[in-house]
Amino acid sequence: MTKNLQSSLRRRRRSGNAMQTYDALPQQLRNWLSTAALPWSPASAKGIWMKAGGRTNPKAALARLAAVEAATLQKDRIGMG
Repeated sequence: MTKNLQSSLRRRRRSGNAMQTYDALPQQLRNWLSTAALPWSPASAKGIWMKAGGRTNPKAALARLAAVEAATLQKDRIGMG
């Protein structure tokens, strides 16, 4: 599975246990991450989720995540072109 590893964007290393952080995420966010086009860290996805009001409005938070991902993919296309 290499669909999300071929990118011109800089990779980042994170400290901590990513699997524990992932397991603690809300189910809707984990579902979104499992189909995301980019390899999101659980911490960054959770940060966007929380800022977008994921606890009270999960649909809006998921829409915000999709918008951030689309913008990042656009940057990647520009960087590769």
